Amino acid sequence: MEEIAVVGGVPEFVENKDGVYQGDLVHYYEWIFRNATSLNNGYHNFGHLLRVAWLCYRACVYYGGRLSQRQKRNLLIAAIFHDVNHCGKKGDDGENIRRAIEALEIAILPADRPYLGEIANIIRMTEFPHKVETKLLPILGRILRDADVAQALDVSWVQEVVFGLAREWKMAPIEVMRNQIPFLEHLVFGSEWAQQTFPQAAIAAKIAEVRKHLAFLERRETNDEGAT
Repeated sequence: MEEIAVVGGVPEFVENKDGVYQGDLVHYYEWIFRNATSLNNGYHNFGHLLRVAWLCYRACVYYGGRLSQRQKRNLLIAAIFHDVNHCGKKGDDGENIRRAIEALEIAILPADRPYLGEIANIIRMTEFPHKVETKLLPILGRILRDADVAQALDVSWVQEVVFGLAREWKMAPIEVMRNQIPFLEHLVFGSEWAQQTFPQAAIAAKIAEVRKHLAFLERRETNDEGAT
């Protein structure tokens, strides 16, 4: 009988009992939980922060000794803060980046403060629309950006991406779903980790899944048009 996972991976990467990176993220998890203003946004919410940070943790495991313990810590702090205090609506993402870095400046631990500039620069690499091709970014920027867009491939993408972004963008959910096709068709991962974790076959399968969802929904629209 197939076993279904009932325990999430958040404690694994927050506590860091396996010593994948330097220290732990308990302080930052607690600070965001208690202070961030974006926790209930449609898409850029607490779940998104944790999902992206967890994926970055998996990337840290994948790269092993190719990244230092300090590099991994910087990456994970950037990941868990990259959309903190996001405005939750369409607009200038540069302002959202500024808010995230401002929050990090308040929350940062003394031991991490010497690396604040490096962590902030990693966060800046997630600004959307992307100003620099992912493949041209340094490795930590590539990993974070790949993890940030990978939510489109998640099993719960309809709720998280379609309805979440529809709420933030004030668009009809079906229009957001239609936009997933060109987004996925142009999705190119820049890190070795993401290319191995989300191969082209997985992206193609997700595109086919989106098309099936649209077929379910557009059939009704077609029938309604035929009845008029």
